[in-house]
Parts: sequence; structure tokens; C-alpha cells
Amino acid sequence: ELEKSFNERWSVGDNRGYLDNYAEEISYFDPIEKDLVVGRDATVAHIEAIYSNPHIVRNEYLNPAVHVSDGGDFALLAYNLNTYVLDGNERQLRAWNATEAYRLIDGEWRIVHSNWAFAQTATGAIAS
Repeated sequence: ELEKSFNERWSVGDNRGYLDNYAEEISYFDPIEKDLVVGRDATVAHIEAIYSNPHIVRNEYLNPAVHVSDGGDFALLAYNLNTYVLDGNERQLRAWNATEAYRLIDGEWRIVHSNWAFAQTATGAIAS
């Protein structure tokens, strides 16, 4: 539910849900970047430089999987996300593969690693 709340804010033009939740030591993979972005300040600056209000009208959260550490202070969330916009009619904007690693820090779940990838970018099956 926490992830959904961040994404719903993002969809209507408020990227601060995610940005304010990032841990200081976050690492971030963006599908348009070759390199890993490391650190909260660098990640926020990167996202703010490329972000524009997507005007998403609907999200589909598919195949969620959550893995929680035995200690209960680390969780990995993976899911597929389809986003839709209105362009006369509703149309799919993007299909994503999302992975978020959360750690309990000072009583709050913070994102310590984020990986967003476009779904179906390869045209054939590849192993490497």
C-alpha cells in the first residue's frame, strides 16, 4: 500500500512521495541511464531533471511479490506496472518491471534500492 500511495501521487504529478521516502544511501537504476545512481541527493536530482507530469489516469499492478527478511526489517517488492493515459481514448503509456527494496529505518519503511525497467524491450529471448 505504501508503494501504491507513492505511485498514485506520481501519476497525478506529485513525485515527492517517492523522493521524500528515499533513504540517504539509495541506489537507483533508471532504464534511460547506463550507470547506477547512488545517494539520495543524486537520485532526487536525476529524477527531477527528467520528470514531467505523466497525467496517468489508471495503473494496473500485476504479479506483486514481497519477500521479507527473517528479522522483519528488510523487504523486497517486485511487480509489473501498466500505466494508462487519456489520448482521446484511454491508451497504455508504459509497461514496467519494478523492484523496490525497503528497509525499516527509525520506524519508517524507506526505499534503499529502486530498479525500474521497461517491460518487453528485447525482441527475442536472450540469456546475457
